[in-house]
Amino acid sequence: MLRTHTCGELRLDCVGTPVTLCGWVDSYRDHRGVVFIDLRDRYGITQVVFQLELDSAVQALARDLRGEDVIQVSGSVVARGEGLENPKLATGQVEVRAESLSLLNKSKTPPFEPRTFDLPNEELRLSHRYIDLRRPQLQSNLILRHKLTISVRKYFDERDFLEIETPMLGKSTPEGARDYLVPSRVTPGAFYALPQSPQIYKQLLMVAGYDRYFQLARCFRDEDLRADRQPEFSQIDVEMSFVNQEDILQTIDGLISRTVRDLRGTEHPLPLPRYTHAEVMERFGTDKPDLRFGMELIDIGEIAATCGFSVFQKTIESGGRVRGIRVEGAAEKFSRKAIDELTVFVGNHGAKGLAFFRVKDGELDSPIAKFFTPEQQKAIIQRLEAGPGDLLFFVADKGSVTSAALSALRNRLGKELGLYDPNELKVAWVLDFPMFQWDEDEGRWVAEHHPFCQPHEEDIPYLETDPGRVRAQSYDLVCNGYEAASGSVRIHDSVVQQKIFSLLGISGEEAELRFGFLLNALRYGAPPHAGIALGLDRWVMLFLGNDSIRDVIAFPKTQKASDLLTGAPSEVDSRQLRDLHIRVELPGGK
Repeated sequence: MLRTHTCGELRLDCVGTPVTLCGWVDSYRDHRGVVFIDLRDRYGITQVVFQLELDSAVQALARDLRGEDVIQVSGSVVARGEGLENPKLATGQVEVRAESLSLLNKSKTPPFEPRTFDLPNEELRLSHRYIDLRRPQLQSNLILRHKLTISVRKYFDERDFLEIETPMLGKSTPEGARDYLVPSRVTPGAFYALPQSPQIYKQLLMVAGYDRYFQLARCFRDEDLRADRQPEFSQIDVEMSFVNQEDILQTIDGLISRTVRDLRGTEHPLPLPRYTHAEVMERFGTDKPDLRFGMELIDIGEIAATCGFSVFQKTIESGGRVRGIRVEGAAEKFSRKAIDELTVFVGNHGAKGLAFFRVKDGELDSPIAKFFTPEQQKAIIQRLEAGPGDLLFFVADKGSVTSAALSALRNRLGKELGLYDPNELKVAWVLDFPMFQWDEDEGRWVAEHHPFCQPHEEDIPYLETDPGRVRAQSYDLVCNGYEAASGSVRIHDSVVQQKIFSLLGISGEEAELRFGFLLNALRYGAPPHAGIALGLDRWVMLFLGNDSIRDVIAFPKTQKASDLLTGAPSEVDSRQLRDLHIRVELPGGK
């Protein structure tokens, strides 16, 4: 080993010990010929002192050091002395008096310093990710990610789960997000697909008798990206046989409790709260509500139907809804200009407008308040449980638009007004999702989650008469406004599975072509089974209270799915294309 200790482990009990350290020069200071170096590795920082009486060659080399040079230094550990300690460092009570120095690698002047608090733009940082990853914040992020995976593996191992790898090259079964395709050289014109999830393979494992499976699985989805999404990501994949929905919920309750205890040293209350999909959509307007604060959506349809404000009246007459939120104590915090900006914001979510009232002396103050009788104003105040100084916002539109616009507004105001602790973890289950959604563009039913979810037994008769009423035995785990996990009880009867395929417009012949291997497996004694997948990257982000998933992945892609460090995706050699029997035709004939 080139070093005897790391830069984060020396303490007072090491005083007098000869040591050799290796690392990067974090900072350099020359005080009248005495050179001070803060030496950094991923474990911490140690101050190294090069005194005047050192060999002149060592002194000269020390004076030439600059940030990010890689060095090896040997010397003795000494106490800094009273008043000279650095309480910000774990090693701040000691320093190393250098005796020898080796320059292992000279660094160019970096485009930014890892220790800087004034970070450059993300594009520059991603282009030099190896420097960005030297930042203590990103190092601690990846350390926590490591600890989370260890906690997860131990939890499942203690419960007799087997970690089994599933293939990365599989069959394309387009349903949902677009597949990433991989051309086959040995089978010209044929393609593999990178897995969007191990869904089918883990169901096959259940048929094969491996009744408790988990995997830290790599998954790929060619979809539009957001701050909490990546084209390639990791998930904690779980499947169990001879279980029902309750077994899955209790198992994951235990996993959440275990990881919170291991990573934060606190106990998370169990069981996790449970809500139905219909309930959260009504109360919060979204199936992934942020439960760290209130501000629930309230319907005032009965009042709106009889008021003199034509926008509200006509909306109710046309079958729409009028719903609002109460922002406590915010009447004077938002100017008319700020409210106009919020109106534009909800417009981006489909709303045609945003009505508002300030509550003053038991009445509503607003340009449209005159269209409401004193009795109607009091009824609105009572319905929203409003008090003096509160600000009320309303959206009148189709029910789906009021949900989308107000839930987005609620999330924005919750963050801007600091209504919650960003480090709090508020975790809950959302159950009983609709089995299907009607796709207006394609004119057909599509699966809300995926086509392998088991319907509630009492809803199966509606498959032929009213598919929109069918509830799936599916469940999402939501945390702080994010979908943190998703799963379902699976269909284990091939006849029921084909009924679902048929309703989705997948004929028996097409189903056999696309999913024949699964359907055939279900005919060979498939046990009842259920499962779930938790987004590993997203959970790390939530544990850290971060806003971007890119900060918890070592080498992330941008929102355009590009790798700025390596230049991927990139063109390939024409010979490679010939070997794959592929010809590239770009838009515009280029």
